[in-house]
Amino acid sequence: MRLIADKLKRDDVRKEDIITVFLALQKQNFVLSNSLLNLIEQWPKVQTITNEVPAMFGILLETKD
Repeated sequence: MRLIADKLKRDDVRKEDIITVFLALQKQNFVLSNSLLNLIEQWPKVQTITNEVPAMFGILLETKD
């Protein structure tokens, strides 16, 4: 990001170059957010078979009641 900011501050930067950079960043942002959303939607749901209380988020080991 620092390199982009430094290059854009130079006097010899053309408007077309700035447009190209920001359109590419917008496209990359859209693709990444869309991929992440699809991954979350397709992530397998946890199914509880027994009547146990599910473990708290972040706890790897569960003790028996």
